[in-house]
Amino acid sequence: MAAVITLYPTVTLPSYHRIVSPTLKIPTDTRRPIPVGLLACQRDPLLRELETSIISCTISQPASFPSVKKGKKASTPASADQPTLEVILHDTVIFPEGGGQPSDTGVIKTADGRTWTVTQAKRHGGHAVHYVRVDQAEDGLASLTPGTNITVSLGELDFDRRYDHMSMHTSQHLLSAVLENRLDIHTLSWSLTAAPAPSYVELARSMTTEEILAIQSEANKLVFEGRKVHVEVQEMDDKPQPAVPVLESGRAVGKGVPIDYTGGIMRTVIIDGVDRNPCCGTHLPTLHNLQLFIIPQTEALSRSATTSARLYFLAGPRLITYLTSTHSQLTAAAATLSCGAPQVPDRIGQVVDERKRAEKRVDDLEFELAKHVAGDVWQEMKSSEAALFVKHVHRTDDSVNPLGFLSAITTAFANIIPAEQPFVLVFSSSPSSQTSASASVLLVFGSDEKYVKLAGDLLKGKLNVKGGGKGTRWSGKFTGVWREGREDAVVSGVLQGVSM
Repeated sequence: MAAVITLYPTVTLPSYHRIVSPTLKIPTDTRRPIPVGLLACQRDPLLRELETSIISCTISQPASFPSVKKGKKASTPASADQPTLEVILHDTVIFPEGGGQPSDTGVIKTADGRTWTVTQAKRHGGHAVHYVRVDQAEDGLASLTPGTNITVSLGELDFDRRYDHMSMHTSQHLLSAVLENRLDIHTLSWSLTAAPAPSYVELARSMTTEEILAIQSEANKLVFEGRKVHVEVQEMDDKPQPAVPVLESGRAVGKGVPIDYTGGIMRTVIIDGVDRNPCCGTHLPTLHNLQLFIIPQTEALSRSATTSARLYFLAGPRLITYLTSTHSQLTAAAATLSCGAPQVPDRIGQVVDERKRAEKRVDDLEFELAKHVAGDVWQEMKSSEAALFVKHVHRTDDSVNPLGFLSAITTAFANIIPAEQPFVLVFSSSPSSQTSASASVLLVFGSDEKYVKLAGDLLKGKLNVKGGGKGTRWSGKFTGVWREGREDAVVSGVLQGVSM
Protein backbone atom coordinates (compact mmCIF):
# COMPACT_ATOMS: atom_id res chain seq x y z
CA MET A 1 0.00 0.00 0.00
CA ALA A 2 1.52 3.32 -1.04
CA ALA A 3 1.82 6.03 1.60
CA VAL A 4 0.43 9.49 0.90
CA ILE A 5 2.44 12.41 2.28
CA THR A 6 1.35 15.99 1.65
CA LEU A 7 3.95 18.74 2.06
CA TYR A 8 2.14 21.92 3.06
CA PRO A 9 3.41 25.43 2.47
CA THR A 10 4.45 26.94 5.78
CA VAL A 11 4.14 30.72 5.44
CA THR A 12 1.50 33.09 4.11
CA LEU A 13 3.09 36.23 2.68
CA PRO A 14 1.97 39.58 4.17
CA SER A 15 0.72 40.60 0.72
CA TYR A 16 -1.90 37.85 0.77
CA HIS A 17 -4.43 39.85 2.81
CA ARG A 18 -4.92 43.41 1.55
CA ILE A 19 -7.21 45.99 3.13
CA VAL A 20 -8.19 48.38 0.34
CA SER A 21 -10.55 50.65 2.31
CA PRO A 22 -8.58 53.53 3.92
CA THR A 23 -10.87 53.60 6.95
CA LEU A 24 -11.11 49.85 7.56
CA LYS A 25 -9.15 48.56 10.54
CA ILE A 26 -8.97 45.16 12.22
CA PRO A 27 -10.61 45.63 15.65
CA THR A 28 -8.11 45.47 18.50
CA ASP A 29 -10.60 45.86 21.35
CA THR A 30 -10.62 42.36 22.87
CA ARG A 31 -14.12 42.99 24.22
CA ARG A 32 -15.48 42.96 20.67
CA PRO A 33 -15.40 40.05 18.19
CA ILE A 34 -13.63 40.53 14.88
CA PRO A 35 -16.30 40.16 12.16
CA VAL A 36 -16.38 37.32 9.67
CA GLY A 37 -14.41 38.58 6.69
CA LEU A 38 -11.47 39.76 8.80
CA LEU A 39 -10.90 36.62 10.90
CA ALA A 40 -7.37 35.27 11.38
CA CYS A 41 -8.31 32.16 9.38
CA GLN A 42 -9.23 34.44 6.47
CA ARG A 43 -6.21 36.74 6.85
CA ASP A 44 -3.75 33.83 7.06
CA PRO A 45 -5.14 30.49 5.82
CA LEU A 46 -2.00 28.61 6.95
CA LEU A 47 -2.16 29.81 10.57
CA ARG A 48 -2.86 26.89 12.88
CA GLU A 49 -2.87 28.45 16.35
CA LEU A 50 -3.88 31.75 17.89
CA GLU A 51 -4.00 33.25 21.37
CA THR A 52 -7.21 35.18 21.85
CA SER A 53 -9.98 35.73 24.39
CA ILE A 54 -13.59 34.72 24.98
CA ILE A 55 -16.31 37.27 24.25
CA SER A 56 -19.34 35.17 25.23
CA CYS A 57 -20.32 31.62 26.14
CA THR A 58 -23.87 30.31 26.27
CA ILE A 59 -25.61 26.96 26.26
CA SER A 60 -26.69 25.93 22.76
CA GLN A 61 -30.41 25.42 22.30
CA PRO A 62 -30.92 22.41 19.97
CA ALA A 63 -34.64 22.13 20.68
CA SER A 64 -36.04 23.20 17.31
CA PHE A 65 -33.94 22.26 14.32
CA PRO A 66 -35.44 22.94 10.88
CA SER A 67 -36.50 19.93 8.87
CA VAL A 68 -33.81 18.57 6.57
CA LYS A 69 -34.72 17.87 2.97
CA LYS A 70 -34.11 14.42 1.59
CA GLY A 71 -30.54 14.04 0.40
CA LYS A 72 -29.25 16.87 2.61
CA LYS A 73 -27.01 16.27 5.58
CA ALA A 74 -28.15 17.66 8.89
CA SER A 75 -25.83 20.31 10.30
CA THR A 76 -26.82 20.19 13.95
CA PRO A 77 -24.04 21.23 16.35
CA ALA A 78 -24.07 17.98 18.35
CA SER A 79 -26.29 15.14 19.41
CA ALA A 80 -29.24 16.07 21.60
CA ASP A 81 -27.95 14.04 24.54
CA GLN A 82 -24.58 15.86 24.76
CA PRO A 83 -24.33 19.45 26.01
CA THR A 84 -22.94 22.00 23.57
CA LEU A 85 -21.82 25.54 24.25
CA GLU A 86 -21.86 28.40 21.76
CA VAL A 87 -18.63 30.35 22.17
CA ILE A 88 -17.74 33.63 20.46
CA LEU A 89 -14.05 34.55 20.46
CA HIS A 90 -12.33 37.85 19.76
CA ASP A 91 -10.56 36.15 16.82
CA THR A 92 -10.18 32.60 15.53
CA VAL A 93 -8.29 30.25 13.21
CA ILE A 94 -11.40 28.04 12.93
CA PHE A 95 -13.33 28.90 9.77
CA PRO A 96 -17.13 29.12 10.06
CA GLU A 97 -18.86 27.48 7.13
CA GLY A 98 -19.58 29.74 4.18
CA GLY A 99 -19.00 30.29 0.48
CA GLY A 100 -19.76 26.63 -0.15
CA GLN A 101 -16.93 25.61 2.19
CA PRO A 102 -17.73 23.44 5.23
CA SER A 103 -16.83 24.47 8.76
CA ASP A 104 -13.47 23.69 10.29
CA THR A 105 -13.09 21.61 13.42
CA GLY A 106 -10.53 22.38 16.11
CA VAL A 107 -9.79 22.80 19.82
CA ILE A 108 -9.81 25.49 22.48
CA LYS A 109 -7.21 25.27 25.27
CA THR A 110 -7.80 27.08 28.55
CA ALA A 111 -5.18 28.27 31.01
CA ASP A 112 -5.90 25.34 33.36
CA GLY A 113 -4.55 22.95 30.69
CA ARG A 114 -7.93 21.62 29.62
CA THR A 115 -8.78 21.04 25.96
CA TRP A 116 -12.26 21.61 24.55
CA THR A 117 -13.36 20.15 21.23
CA VAL A 118 -14.91 22.49 18.66
CA THR A 119 -17.20 20.32 16.53
CA GLN A 120 -18.01 23.09 14.07
CA ALA A 121 -18.28 26.85 13.65
CA LYS A 122 -21.08 28.86 12.07
CA ARG A 123 -21.61 32.46 11.09
CA HIS A 124 -24.41 34.12 13.04
CA GLY A 125 -24.98 37.50 11.47
CA GLY A 126 -21.44 38.81 11.28
CA HIS A 127 -19.85 36.74 14.04
CA ALA A 128 -18.22 33.30 14.14
CA VAL A 129 -19.85 31.02 16.71
CA HIS A 130 -17.89 27.97 17.90
CA TYR A 131 -19.87 24.91 18.97
CA VAL A 132 -17.95 23.36 21.86
CA ARG A 133 -18.76 19.87 23.07
CA VAL A 134 -18.75 19.46 26.87
CA ASP A 135 -19.57 16.67 29.32
CA GLN A 136 -21.35 18.99 31.74
CA ALA A 137 -22.72 22.38 30.67
CA GLU A 138 -22.02 23.96 34.07
CA ASP A 139 -18.41 22.80 33.96
CA GLY A 140 -17.91 24.32 30.51
CA LEU A 141 -19.56 27.61 31.47
CA ALA A 142 -17.31 27.86 34.52
CA SER A 143 -14.14 27.33 32.49
CA LEU A 144 -15.01 29.24 29.30
CA THR A 145 -15.98 32.52 30.93
CA PRO A 146 -16.01 35.82 29.01
CA GLY A 147 -12.73 37.69 29.21
CA THR A 148 -10.69 34.51 29.68
CA ASN A 149 -7.56 34.20 27.56
CA ILE A 150 -7.44 30.97 25.57
CA THR A 151 -5.61 29.32 22.67
CA VAL A 152 -7.66 28.25 19.67
CA SER A 153 -5.98 25.86 17.26
CA LEU A 154 -6.28 23.37 14.44
CA GLY A 155 -4.93 19.92 15.29
CA GLU A 156 -3.15 17.77 12.71
CA LEU A 157 -6.35 16.16 11.44
CA ASP A 158 -8.20 19.48 11.64
CA PHE A 159 -5.60 21.17 9.44
CA ASP A 160 -5.58 18.24 6.98
CA ARG A 161 -9.33 18.76 6.64
CA ARG A 162 -8.89 22.53 6.20
CA TYR A 163 -6.11 22.09 3.63
CA ASP A 164 -8.29 19.70 1.63
CA HIS A 165 -11.14 22.21 1.70
CA MET A 166 -8.84 25.06 0.64
CA SER A 167 -7.35 23.01 -2.18
CA MET A 168 -10.74 22.11 -3.60
CA HIS A 169 -12.17 25.61 -3.06
CA THR A 170 -9.28 27.44 -4.75
CA SER A 171 -9.36 24.87 -7.57
CA GLN A 172 -13.06 25.53 -8.04
CA HIS A 173 -12.39 29.25 -8.46
CA LEU A 174 -9.70 28.42 -11.02
CA LEU A 175 -11.87 25.92 -12.88
CA SER A 176 -14.91 28.21 -13.00
CA ALA A 177 -12.79 31.14 -14.20
CA VAL A 178 -11.20 29.14 -17.03
CA LEU A 179 -14.59 27.73 -18.07
CA GLU A 180 -16.05 31.21 -18.28
CA ASN A 181 -13.03 32.90 -19.89
CA ARG A 182 -12.39 30.21 -22.51
CA LEU A 183 -15.82 28.72 -23.30
CA ASP A 184 -18.26 31.25 -21.78
CA ILE A 185 -19.73 28.50 -19.61
CA HIS A 186 -21.04 29.87 -16.33
CA THR A 187 -20.89 28.02 -13.01
CA LEU A 188 -24.40 27.91 -11.53
CA SER A 189 -23.33 26.35 -8.24
CA TRP A 190 -20.75 23.98 -6.81
CA SER A 191 -20.46 21.35 -4.09
CA LEU A 192 -17.45 20.69 -1.88
CA THR A 193 -18.24 17.05 -1.19
CA ALA A 194 -16.87 15.04 1.72
CA ALA A 195 -13.38 13.65 1.07
CA PRO A 196 -12.27 11.66 -0.81
CA ALA A 197 -15.13 11.98 -3.31
CA PRO A 198 -14.68 14.35 -6.26
CA SER A 199 -16.27 17.78 -5.94
CA TYR A 200 -18.32 19.21 -8.78
CA VAL A 201 -19.40 22.42 -10.46
CA GLU A 202 -22.87 22.65 -11.94
CA LEU A 203 -22.78 24.21 -15.39
CA ALA A 204 -25.34 25.70 -17.73
CA ARG A 205 -24.61 23.01 -20.34
CA SER A 206 -22.77 19.73 -20.81
CA MET A 207 -19.27 19.53 -22.31
CA THR A 208 -17.53 17.29 -24.80
CA THR A 209 -14.47 15.27 -23.83
CA GLU A 210 -12.34 17.51 -26.03
CA GLU A 211 -13.60 20.64 -24.24
CA ILE A 212 -12.94 19.09 -20.83
CA LEU A 213 -9.37 18.14 -21.72
CA ALA A 214 -8.74 21.62 -23.13
CA ILE A 215 -10.01 23.27 -19.92
CA GLN A 216 -7.92 20.90 -17.79
CA SER A 217 -4.82 21.73 -19.82
CA GLU A 218 -5.44 25.48 -19.59
CA ALA A 219 -6.02 25.35 -15.83
CA ASN A 220 -2.88 23.30 -15.22
CA LYS A 221 -0.76 25.75 -17.21
CA LEU A 222 -1.74 28.36 -14.62
CA VAL A 223 -0.98 25.89 -11.83
CA PHE A 224 2.50 25.18 -13.21
CA GLU A 225 3.10 28.92 -13.50
CA GLY A 226 2.35 29.15 -9.78
CA ARG A 227 -0.09 32.02 -10.09
CA LYS A 228 -0.45 33.91 -6.82
CA VAL A 229 -3.70 34.19 -4.91
CA HIS A 230 -4.55 37.10 -2.63
CA VAL A 231 -7.57 38.61 -0.89
CA GLU A 232 -8.85 42.18 -0.94
CA VAL A 233 -11.22 43.39 1.77
CA GLN A 234 -13.17 46.58 2.00
CA GLU A 235 -16.08 48.01 3.89
CA MET A 236 -19.51 47.33 2.46
CA ASP A 237 -21.42 50.49 1.71
CA ASP A 238 -25.10 50.98 2.35
CA LYS A 239 -26.00 50.65 -1.31
CA PRO A 240 -27.90 47.53 -2.35
CA GLN A 241 -25.57 44.77 -3.49
CA PRO A 242 -25.55 43.97 -7.23
CA ALA A 243 -28.08 41.33 -8.20
CA VAL A 244 -26.82 37.87 -9.06
CA PRO A 245 -26.70 37.42 -12.86
CA VAL A 246 -29.50 35.30 -14.32
CA LEU A 247 -29.24 33.27 -17.54
CA GLU A 248 -31.93 33.13 -20.23
CA SER A 249 -33.07 29.83 -18.71
CA GLY A 250 -33.86 31.61 -15.45
CA ARG A 251 -31.05 29.96 -13.46
CA ALA A 252 -28.96 32.25 -11.26
CA VAL A 253 -25.19 32.29 -11.74
CA GLY A 254 -23.62 31.69 -8.32
CA LYS A 255 -24.81 33.35 -5.13
CA GLY A 256 -24.63 36.83 -3.69
CA VAL A 257 -23.79 38.04 -0.20
CA PRO A 258 -26.08 36.23 2.28
CA ILE A 259 -28.96 38.48 3.33
CA ASP A 260 -28.33 37.70 7.01
CA TYR A 261 -24.65 38.77 6.89
CA THR A 262 -24.07 41.79 9.15
CA GLY A 263 -20.27 41.89 9.32
CA GLY A 264 -19.96 44.85 6.96
CA ILE A 265 -16.98 43.38 5.06
CA MET A 266 -16.77 42.76 1.33
CA ARG A 267 -14.11 40.15 0.59
CA THR A 268 -12.79 39.40 -2.91
CA VAL A 269 -10.49 36.51 -3.81
CA ILE A 270 -8.11 37.23 -6.69
CA ILE A 271 -6.12 34.73 -8.75
CA ASP A 272 -3.52 36.92 -10.43
CA GLY A 273 -4.49 37.62 -14.02
CA VAL A 274 -7.26 35.02 -13.98
CA ASP A 275 -10.18 35.76 -11.66
CA ARG A 276 -11.77 38.14 -9.16
CA ASN A 277 -14.61 36.66 -7.16
CA PRO A 278 -16.42 37.66 -3.94
CA CYS A 279 -15.92 34.85 -1.42
CA CYS A 280 -15.65 34.43 2.35
CA GLY A 281 -13.86 31.06 2.22
CA THR A 282 -10.24 30.23 2.95
CA HIS A 283 -7.94 29.97 -0.07
CA LEU A 284 -4.36 28.90 -0.62
CA PRO A 285 -1.90 31.76 -1.33
CA THR A 286 -0.71 30.12 -4.57
CA LEU A 287 -1.86 27.65 -7.21
CA HIS A 288 1.34 25.63 -6.72
CA ASN A 289 0.66 21.93 -5.92
CA LEU A 290 -2.95 22.24 -7.10
CA GLN A 291 -2.71 20.20 -10.28
CA LEU A 292 -6.28 19.76 -11.43
CA PHE A 293 -7.82 16.55 -12.72
CA ILE A 294 -11.27 16.72 -14.31
CA ILE A 295 -13.20 13.49 -14.70
CA PRO A 296 -13.72 13.42 -18.50
CA GLN A 297 -17.51 13.32 -18.59
CA THR A 298 -20.45 15.39 -17.41
CA GLU A 299 -23.57 14.25 -15.60
CA ALA A 300 -26.70 15.76 -17.13
CA LEU A 301 -29.39 17.08 -14.79
CA SER A 302 -32.93 17.84 -15.91
CA ARG A 303 -35.20 20.05 -13.86
CA SER A 304 -38.71 21.25 -14.63
CA ALA A 305 -37.73 23.98 -17.07
CA THR A 306 -33.94 23.91 -17.29
CA THR A 307 -31.14 21.49 -18.06
CA SER A 308 -27.68 21.65 -16.52
CA ALA A 309 -24.68 19.37 -16.06
CA ARG A 310 -22.23 18.47 -13.32
CA LEU A 311 -18.50 18.41 -13.97
CA TYR A 312 -16.48 16.53 -11.35
CA PHE A 313 -12.91 17.43 -10.41
CA LEU A 314 -10.10 16.63 -7.95
CA ALA A 315 -7.05 18.57 -6.79
CA GLY A 316 -4.43 18.71 -4.03
CA PRO A 317 -4.39 15.97 -1.36
CA ARG A 318 -7.71 14.63 -2.61
CA LEU A 319 -6.22 14.01 -6.05
CA ILE A 320 -3.23 12.21 -4.51
CA THR A 321 -5.57 10.01 -2.47
CA TYR A 322 -7.66 9.31 -5.57
CA LEU A 323 -4.60 8.34 -7.63
CA THR A 324 -3.25 6.15 -4.83
CA SER A 325 -6.59 4.37 -4.42
CA THR A 326 -7.04 3.98 -8.18
CA HIS A 327 -3.53 2.54 -8.56
CA SER A 328 -4.17 0.04 -5.74
CA GLN A 329 -7.43 -1.05 -7.35
CA LEU A 330 -5.77 -1.40 -10.75
CA THR A 331 -2.91 -3.45 -9.27
CA ALA A 332 -5.37 -5.74 -7.48
CA ALA A 333 -7.41 -6.18 -10.67
CA ALA A 334 -4.26 -7.00 -12.65
CA ALA A 335 -3.28 -9.64 -10.08
CA THR A 336 -6.77 -11.19 -10.19
CA LEU A 337 -6.74 -11.27 -13.99
CA SER A 338 -3.11 -12.55 -14.15
CA CYS A 339 -1.95 -9.78 -16.45
CA GLY A 340 -0.06 -6.51 -16.35
CA ALA A 341 -1.83 -3.26 -15.46
CA PRO A 342 -1.85 -1.95 -19.08
CA GLN A 343 -3.60 -5.15 -20.23
CA VAL A 344 -6.43 -4.91 -17.67
CA PRO A 345 -9.02 -3.24 -19.99
CA ASP A 346 -8.47 -5.81 -22.78
CA ARG A 347 -8.48 -8.68 -20.28
CA ILE A 348 -11.73 -7.46 -18.75
CA GLY A 349 -13.24 -7.33 -22.24
CA GLN A 350 -12.21 -10.94 -22.79
CA VAL A 351 -13.67 -12.01 -19.44
CA VAL A 352 -16.97 -10.24 -20.17
CA ASP A 353 -17.20 -11.89 -23.61
CA GLU A 354 -16.44 -15.29 -22.08
CA ARG A 355 -19.07 -14.70 -19.42
CA LYS A 356 -21.70 -13.80 -22.04
CA ARG A 357 -20.92 -16.95 -24.02
CA ALA A 358 -21.06 -19.06 -20.85
CA GLU A 359 -24.41 -17.53 -19.86
CA LYS A 360 -25.73 -18.26 -23.36
CA ARG A 361 -24.64 -21.90 -23.03
CA VAL A 362 -26.31 -22.14 -19.62
CA ASP A 363 -29.51 -20.63 -20.99
CA ASP A 364 -29.54 -23.13 -23.87
CA LEU A 365 -28.91 -26.06 -21.54
CA GLU A 366 -31.61 -24.91 -19.10
CA PHE A 367 -34.04 -24.62 -21.99
CA GLU A 368 -33.28 -28.21 -23.06
CA LEU A 369 -33.55 -29.40 -19.45
CA ALA A 370 -36.86 -27.56 -18.97
CA LYS A 371 -38.30 -29.37 -22.01
CA HIS A 372 -37.20 -32.74 -20.55
CA VAL A 373 -38.77 -31.97 -17.15
CA ALA A 374 -41.98 -30.81 -18.84
CA GLY A 375 -41.95 -33.93 -21.01
CA ASP A 376 -41.66 -36.22 -17.96
CA VAL A 377 -44.64 -34.50 -16.32
CA TRP A 378 -46.62 -34.80 -19.56
CA GLN A 379 -45.88 -38.53 -19.81
CA GLU A 380 -47.13 -39.02 -16.26
CA MET A 381 -50.21 -36.94 -16.99
CA LYS A 382 -51.06 -39.00 -20.10
CA SER A 383 -51.13 -42.18 -18.03
CA SER A 384 -53.32 -40.59 -15.32
CA GLU A 385 -57.08 -41.14 -15.29
CA ALA A 386 -57.80 -38.34 -12.76
CA ALA A 387 -60.33 -35.70 -13.77
CA LEU A 388 -57.88 -33.03 -12.59
CA PHE A 389 -54.22 -33.93 -12.84
CA VAL A 390 -52.09 -32.54 -9.98
CA LYS A 391 -48.34 -32.81 -9.55
CA HIS A 392 -45.57 -31.31 -7.38
CA VAL A 393 -41.97 -31.21 -8.63
CA HIS A 394 -39.26 -30.03 -6.25
CA ARG A 395 -35.67 -29.19 -7.32
CA THR A 396 -32.42 -28.14 -5.70
CA ASP A 397 -31.06 -25.08 -7.49
CA ASP A 398 -28.27 -22.68 -6.49
CA SER A 399 -28.64 -20.36 -9.49
CA VAL A 400 -29.31 -16.65 -9.04
CA ASN A 401 -32.70 -16.96 -10.75
CA PRO A 402 -34.33 -20.29 -9.88
CA LEU A 403 -37.80 -18.88 -10.60
CA GLY A 404 -36.72 -18.21 -14.18
CA PHE A 405 -35.98 -21.89 -14.72
CA LEU A 406 -39.31 -22.93 -13.19
CA SER A 407 -41.04 -20.50 -15.58
CA ALA A 408 -39.17 -22.10 -18.48
CA ILE A 409 -40.59 -25.49 -17.44
CA THR A 410 -44.16 -24.16 -17.41
CA THR A 411 -43.66 -22.54 -20.83
CA ALA A 412 -42.35 -25.83 -22.26
CA PHE A 413 -45.25 -27.71 -20.68
CA ALA A 414 -47.80 -25.25 -22.14
CA ASN A 415 -46.37 -25.91 -25.61
CA ILE A 416 -47.10 -29.66 -25.46
CA ILE A 417 -50.27 -29.98 -23.36
CA PRO A 418 -53.64 -30.21 -25.18
CA ALA A 419 -55.91 -27.28 -24.36
CA GLU A 420 -58.72 -29.48 -22.99
CA GLN A 421 -56.61 -31.25 -20.34
CA PRO A 422 -57.29 -29.85 -16.80
CA PHE A 423 -54.27 -29.73 -14.49
CA VAL A 424 -52.58 -27.93 -11.55
CA LEU A 425 -48.81 -28.15 -11.16
CA VAL A 426 -46.60 -26.84 -8.35
CA PHE A 427 -42.90 -26.42 -9.05
CA SER A 428 -40.60 -25.52 -6.15
CA SER A 429 -36.88 -24.92 -5.80
CA SER A 430 -34.53 -24.66 -2.79
CA PRO A 431 -30.80 -23.93 -2.41
CA SER A 432 -28.52 -26.84 -1.54
CA SER A 433 -27.36 -25.24 1.71
CA GLN A 434 -30.19 -23.87 3.80
CA THR A 435 -30.61 -21.84 6.99
CA SER A 436 -33.60 -20.32 8.73
CA ALA A 437 -33.20 -17.28 6.44
CA SER A 438 -33.01 -19.26 3.19
CA ALA A 439 -35.57 -18.57 0.48
CA SER A 440 -37.31 -21.26 -1.59
CA VAL A 441 -39.44 -20.27 -4.57
CA LEU A 442 -42.71 -21.82 -5.70
CA LEU A 443 -44.57 -21.53 -9.01
CA VAL A 444 -48.16 -22.72 -9.44
CA PHE A 445 -49.30 -23.33 -13.01
CA GLY A 446 -52.70 -24.61 -14.09
CA SER A 447 -55.27 -24.86 -16.84
CA ASP A 448 -57.84 -22.81 -14.93
CA GLU A 449 -57.10 -19.68 -12.90
CA LYS A 450 -59.62 -20.63 -10.20
CA TYR A 451 -57.56 -23.76 -9.39
CA VAL A 452 -54.35 -21.72 -9.42
CA LYS A 453 -55.81 -19.10 -7.07
CA LEU A 454 -57.11 -21.78 -4.69
CA ALA A 455 -53.71 -23.48 -4.60
CA GLY A 456 -51.98 -20.14 -3.97
CA ASP A 457 -54.31 -19.25 -1.12
CA LEU A 458 -53.80 -22.67 0.49
CA LEU A 459 -50.01 -22.34 0.23
CA LYS A 460 -50.21 -18.95 1.92
CA GLY A 461 -52.25 -20.35 4.77
CA LYS A 462 -50.44 -23.64 5.33
CA LEU A 463 -46.80 -22.72 4.52
CA ASN A 464 -46.89 -18.96 5.14
CA VAL A 465 -45.73 -18.44 1.56
CA LYS A 466 -45.60 -14.79 0.46
CA GLY A 467 -46.70 -14.31 -3.10
CA GLY A 468 -49.37 -13.63 -5.67
CA GLY A 469 -50.24 -14.02 -9.31
CA LYS A 470 -52.62 -13.41 -12.14
CA GLY A 471 -54.36 -15.78 -14.49
CA THR A 472 -52.94 -19.28 -14.73
CA ARG A 473 -49.62 -18.55 -12.93
CA TRP A 474 -48.93 -17.81 -9.26
CA SER A 475 -45.49 -17.46 -7.65
CA GLY A 476 -44.34 -17.11 -4.07
CA LYS A 477 -41.44 -17.34 -1.65
CA PHE A 478 -41.03 -19.59 1.36
CA THR A 479 -38.52 -18.53 4.04
CA GLY A 480 -36.83 -21.21 6.13
CA VAL A 481 -35.50 -24.75 5.69
CA TRP A 482 -37.42 -26.79 3.11
CA ARG A 483 -37.59 -30.46 4.14
CA GLU A 484 -38.81 -33.20 1.86
CA GLY A 485 -40.86 -34.98 4.50
CA ARG A 486 -42.43 -31.79 5.81
CA GLU A 487 -42.91 -29.02 3.25
CA ASP A 488 -43.28 -31.50 0.37
CA ALA A 489 -46.04 -33.22 2.31
CA VAL A 490 -47.83 -29.91 2.87
CA VAL A 491 -47.74 -29.13 -0.87
CA SER A 492 -49.10 -32.60 -1.64
CA GLY A 493 -51.93 -31.96 0.83
CA VAL A 494 -52.67 -28.62 -0.87
CA LEU A 495 -52.91 -30.30 -4.28
CA GLN A 496 -55.22 -32.96 -2.85
CA GLY A 497 -57.44 -30.20 -1.51
CA VAL A 498 -57.56 -28.55 -4.93
CA SER A 499 -58.43 -31.76 -6.73
CA MET A 500 -61.33 -32.67 -4.42
